[in-house]
Amino acid sequence: MTTRLSALSDWVAEIAKHTQPDNIYWCQGTDREYRDLVRQMLESDDLIELNQEHYPRCYLHRSNPTDVARVEHLTYVCSKSKQDAGPNNNWMAPKAAKQMMQNFFKGCMRGRTLYVIPYCMGPLDSPYARCGVEITDSAYVAANMYLMTRMGTDALKRIEKDGSFIKGVHSIGELDPERRYIMHFPDELLIMSYGSGYGGNALLGKKCHALRIASHQARTEGWLAEHMLIVGLENPDGETHYLACAFPSACGKTNLAMLIPPESLAGWKIWTLGDDIAWMHLDEQGQLRAINPEAGLFGVVPGTNLNTNPNAYKMIQAETIFTNVAVTKENDPWWEDKNVGEPAVDWQGNLYDPKTGAAAHPNSRFTVSAKHNPSYSKLAEAPEGVPISALIFGGRRRELAPLIYQAKDWAHGVLVGASVASETTAAATGEVGVVRRDPMAMKPFCGYNFADYWAHWLSFSDRSGSLPSIFHVNWFRQDTQGNFLWPGFGENLRVLRWIIERCEKRVGAVESPIGYLPKLEDIDCTGLDLNKDTIEQLLTVNPEQWRVEMRHIREYLDEFGERVPKQLLAEHDKIVQALS
Repeated sequence: MTTRLSALSDWVAEIAKHTQPDNIYWCQGTDREYRDLVRQMLESDDLIELNQEHYPRCYLHRSNPTDVARVEHLTYVCSKSKQDAGPNNNWMAPKAAKQMMQNFFKGCMRGRTLYVIPYCMGPLDSPYARCGVEITDSAYVAANMYLMTRMGTDALKRIEKDGSFIKGVHSIGELDPERRYIMHFPDELLIMSYGSGYGGNALLGKKCHALRIASHQARTEGWLAEHMLIVGLENPDGETHYLACAFPSACGKTNLAMLIPPESLAGWKIWTLGDDIAWMHLDEQGQLRAINPEAGLFGVVPGTNLNTNPNAYKMIQAETIFTNVAVTKENDPWWEDKNVGEPAVDWQGNLYDPKTGAAAHPNSRFTVSAKHNPSYSKLAEAPEGVPISALIFGGRRRELAPLIYQAKDWAHGVLVGASVASETTAAATGEVGVVRRDPMAMKPFCGYNFADYWAHWLSFSDRSGSLPSIFHVNWFRQDTQGNFLWPGFGENLRVLRWIIERCEKRVGAVESPIGYLPKLEDIDCTGLDLNKDTIEQLLTVNPEQWRVEMRHIREYLDEFGERVPKQLLAEHDKIVQALS
């Protein structure tokens, strides 16, 4: 397979001449091709076959021990000016960055195959979808892109029709940490990644394209590329509302995307459209609509079991690539808190010894098609996307943030999103309770200056009078003994239900300086072991604590200098005045 689009064929020829591969292969995106890639990697030991009776078509990949996670400190946005990249990004001058990467890529594919991967992010026939082409020397990347994106011949046809695509060049190189960089050139719609085979650094359609480059595209073209799950809530009457939700890490994002309704809320159904990324556009009526650009999941597997996330657990029982998990004596994949089996061999291929640490790497992953999710919604392939009723931001705060509150309007909601923060846990760092700002959960992923990003968000109120309401949730409020006040997991549907009722104007609210709070009786707590005092504590706003919080928020905003929108600062001042 080749292409009639000269811009693409010429670019592939240019990269091939520079990298000097032994072979060039154009991916077609067929199941047979995927099986051939798997067979090839089994022969080269890049994949290990797992117990095919227990886990049919499931395989294990062990990555280099130095290459097991995203490398944010080696990830750069190479815009024309450092100010355009902003304090939220590492920056390097485009010319210098490109020269360094070209030096790395020179001759790097000798003895290897160059894979050309045409892919589409979003439904193939959606006007909201955007396409890209990744060139890589990794069969593992090609196989994962098959599971994660709409890849191959059909995507190439879309690219040839559109005449444009995001360019991505990737090589595992020598897997040398000293020669490992991920470079984004937003003005050229170009990504260059070298020295890593890990998914977040190598699957260029995911964070690199769908967030960093797409956020730049979205600002230029007037839409939003966000680190948000998309979930549909269907009530017993058959009405479905769609929510887009942003959470920093360790705040229950995947669990919410695949939420299981509790028995006490019989008749409710949850539909998963996306677990990680949402692209949102205004339609002709001013309704915000969302698509999930991805077609698969690249999820963290430790902690996944039938209690924490039944749907995720069930979907990875077949046709899954596991990365850096342990295995049992029966050759089944194993990870911490799986609650089934015992590890025999750790993620590095050594006999498991509890003294050496976790059996599975804490960032071990699964890659699987989204269609294997029991709560998968067919509307994930709807070209027009789904209408978004509400946007939800969340964080992990022990005391400050109430269980749920609603922004007073769009501009206030943008401030709520811009000030999202979580407190660190002992599992994540050596320090507990350190507040880390992660605006819109986009800190590692926004491809340009956060101040300009907030201005882009604010601009939507000038373009539509029917924007979704914005809310903030905090499932992690604790009492003085450190016990969680809210049960979480499936019971979070009770809070989401109030959000929907607010969107439908079916219930009132109590105004506070930080936003609208539920009336105590409007959060359905039937069957929960929660007394009135606990519910009041969950919905309490402490003015003294919030005055301190607003001071910290202002200090954070000031880090972005004169580019911070005056409207955002005005919203901040309103809350400060209300608190005083």
